[in-house]
Amino acid sequence: MIKVFDDFDLSARNTFRMKVRCRKFIEYDSAKDLETLDFSALPGPVLSIGGGSNLLFSGDFPGTLLHSRIEYVKFFDLGLEKVPVAVGAGVCFDFLCAKMCAEDLWGLENLSLIPGDAGAAAVQNIGAYGVEFKDIMTGVSCYDTVLKQKCSFKREECGYGYRESIFKKPENKGRYIITGVMLELSRKPEPRLDYAPLKAAFEGRTPQSPQEVRDAVIAIRNSKLPDPAVTGSAGSFFKNPVVSPEKYAEIAASAAPDPVPHFDLPDGSVKIPAAWMIDRCKLKGHRCGGAQVYEKQPLVIVNASGEASPEEVLKLKDEVIARVEEQFGVQLHCEVEQI
Repeated sequence: MIKVFDDFDLSARNTFRMKVRCRKFIEYDSAKDLETLDFSALPGPVLSIGGGSNLLFSGDFPGTLLHSRIEYVKFFDLGLEKVPVAVGAGVCFDFLCAKMCAEDLWGLENLSLIPGDAGAAAVQNIGAYGVEFKDIMTGVSCYDTVLKQKCSFKREECGYGYRESIFKKPENKGRYIITGVMLELSRKPEPRLDYAPLKAAFEGRTPQSPQEVRDAVIAIRNSKLPDPAVTGSAGSFFKNPVVSPEKYAEIAASAAPDPVPHFDLPDGSVKIPAAWMIDRCKLKGHRCGGAQVYEKQPLVIVNASGEASPEEVLKLKDEVIARVEEQFGVQLHCEVEQI
């Protein structure tokens, strides 16, 4: 069934809580519903959104927003080590994590408490604590608004990278609407404890269930990230920059004797936490009107006053980028999508 709303208030549809509206908002609960829509007749541009958790609306949206209410979770346990799971694009992602952990299926536990919907997870290639969505997905089903037909992509066809996929490419913007995702989870215990605080949470012992890992991840996230039910934000605002070994050596020399947290990548490049850079610039708690660099985790910009405007968030974002580039010679890039 399709529900259509005109001049729709988006305040409750974006976790930043920006007080903005869109010209038309459409919800649908099956892939077949999309076949009945005349996309050429809808106010443009036409975009799909999930839970609004990785977005910053810079003002009222002049076009049409689509939101999936396709909410099935089906898995096929044939007694094998690997278990395929089919998920509707509109399923709340943390609900999915909780459900799979309760079924003692490994793979999603490190991604617990990430806000948003399953379809958006496939677009963004979300990641946390050493795991990315691409590690456990096998493919997606979509509706192609150009060819007006259903289609599908295997994992290797999705062009996944660090918070990247083919669905984010400008030429595909609005073309492919993800309707479902396929995952492959495991009955075999496969804890991923590469992330130092997560490893420390188990003090050398091996967790016996994915629920144990989920509980530890939730505790870590709650200790340093704002509760979206209390404080508006879009989660991590900036991507962690990847630099050359030479640039890393330069930054390490300038920071000495303090160590620089980093991750050596297979191609020889080095990933440095953007939060560490922002912190070194003494920007924790820095404000621009109602927008603020979060005091517990400077990778996050929050709507501290509850009344922050998009302009204030964007100005603060520009200040952070400029300060980091001035001090380190590295340009930060946004993880949050500006609309």
